[in-house]
Amino acid sequence: MTTEKKKKSKIVPIILAVLVIIGVVFGTKEYIYYSKHVDTDDAQIDGDISPVVARVGGYVNDILFEENTRVTEGQVLVKLDDSDFKVKLEQAEAGQVGANAGVNVSQAEIVATSANTSTAKAQIESARAQLSLAQKDYLRYANLIKDGSITQQQFDQAKAQKETAQAAYNAANDQYAAALKQVGTTKSRLAVSSSGVNQHQGDVDFAKLQLSYTQIKAPATGLVTKKNVQKGQLVQAGQSLFTIVNENSLYVTANFKETQLEQIVPGQHVKVEVDAYPEEDIEGEVYNFSPITGAKGSLLPPDNATGNFVKVVQRVPVKIKLTKISKTMLDKLRPGLSVKASVLLKD
Repeated sequence: MTTEKKKKSKIVPIILAVLVIIGVVFGTKEYIYYSKHVDTDDAQIDGDISPVVARVGGYVNDILFEENTRVTEGQVLVKLDDSDFKVKLEQAEAGQVGANAGVNVSQAEIVATSANTSTAKAQIESARAQLSLAQKDYLRYANLIKDGSITQQQFDQAKAQKETAQAAYNAANDQYAAALKQVGTTKSRLAVSSSGVNQHQGDVDFAKLQLSYTQIKAPATGLVTKKNVQKGQLVQAGQSLFTIVNENSLYVTANFKETQLEQIVPGQHVKVEVDAYPEEDIEGEVYNFSPITGAKGSLLPPDNATGNFVKVVQRVPVKIKLTKISKTMLDKLRPGLSVKASVLLKD
C-alpha cells in the first residue's frame, strides 16, 4: 500500500508538469503567432454585383438565358417588342429626308438668286452706258439750241432720252440691291434648314438608341441570378430584371476591430481560409480601408449623444485582393461565403 501511494504521489506531479509544459508550449506558440498575425473571422467573400434594369418599357418577346448560368459581356439576354420603336425611327428618318430636301431647295435658291444678282449687275453697267451717252447728247444739244442750230423738238427729245436713261439706271441699281437682299434672305433660310437637319439627325440618333435598348445585354461576364422577368411580361423603364455577379471581381471584405488596425497597412500578405473549403490554399493582400465603420454605414447608425452610453468596439471593413487562387476554386466562390482572414504583420 505504501508503494502504491508513493507511485500515485509521483504521477500527479508528473501530470501537472506535463500540463504546465503543454500550456507553456501552447502559450508560447500562440504568443509568437499573434505577435506576427492579426486574425478575424468576421469576413466574407465580396464581388461586383451589377443589377440590370430595363432602359425602355415594353413587352418581353424572348428570354435568352437561364438563371444561375454564365453569360458573357455584351450577350443579348432579353428582347423586348420593338415595333413602336421602329415606327418612331421611321418617322424620324422621314423628317430627316424632308429637312435634307429643304436644304437642297435653299441651296438651289441661292444659286438662282446669285445668278439674278449677276444679271442685275450687268443691267447696271448697260444702264450706266446708256445714261452716259444720253447725258453727252443732252449737253451737246443744249449748246446747239442756244445758237439756233437745232429745233426745240430735237432738244426736248435729247432731254427726254437723258431722263429715261437716268430712270433706267436708278431702276437697275434698285434691282441689284433687291437681288443682293434676296441672296441674304436665302442664305438665312439655308442656315435655318441646316439647323433643322441637325435636329432631325438628333431625332434619328435618339430613335436608334431607344431601339437598341429593346435588346438588353449583359453588362459584364459572370453568373446571372435573381431573375425577375417572364416572357410576355410588360416591363417599365427602370425596372430591375436580373443581376450579374462579375466573375473577375471577387475579393474579401474583412471587418477588423478598431484596436487591430494600428498594425495593418496596405500591401501586407493575407492568408484566407474559406469555411466551405478549408483545405484550399488561398492568399491575398491588404488593398484599402473603408472610410467609415460598419455601424456608421448601417441603415440606422448609432447616435452616441444619448444619455446611457456603453462603449462598443467598432469594426472597420478592410478590402483584401485575392492574389493566389486556382481557377477551379475561383469558379466555386460566391459572394457572401464566410472566411477567416489572417494578416501577416512581419515575416
